[in-house]
Amino acid sequence: MMRLFPFGLALLFFAGLAMASAHEIKPPGERERCPVCGMFVHPYQEWIATILYDDGTQVYFDGCKDLFTFYFGLSSEQQQTIQQIYVTEYYSTELMPADQVFYILGSDVFGPMGKELIPVSGEAAAKEFFQDHQGRAILRYSELSPETLKSKDLR
Repeated sequence: MMRLFPFGLALLFFAGLAMASAHEIKPPGERERCPVCGMFVHPYQEWIATILYDDGTQVYFDGCKDLFTFYFGLSSEQQQTIQQIYVTEYYSTELMPADQVFYILGSDVFGPMGKELIPVSGEAAAKEFFQDHQGRAILRYSELSPETLKSKDLR
């Protein structure tokens, strides 16, 4: 038992460091505006996307299209200061890490700014959404690019 004490203490210390470096996601205030289009984001809770920076600050967007427009406009140095990117999953309306969902391009579901990338959790749900809403493509986070955002399916 005594031999485990220093190990346990070290484990608690490192767990505490990990928690101290992770910042909590905060909901947007009523005056928060999307830096891309200028819309207030608070009224569109089911579409909110956010970038959480290493220093705990957040930038809010009224949908994935504007979030990725902003993200791809950042320098690589600025991108490296991002702790996590979150999007609101379509069915659950819960914030999820952007790299853990599928994105449906060109569906008949519109966001606050019109045509939108629709984030859906799980491959089966993404395929179902794609069929039910006349999607044009199912994309993973790693497949998104500035060219994706120029698609006629988002304009």
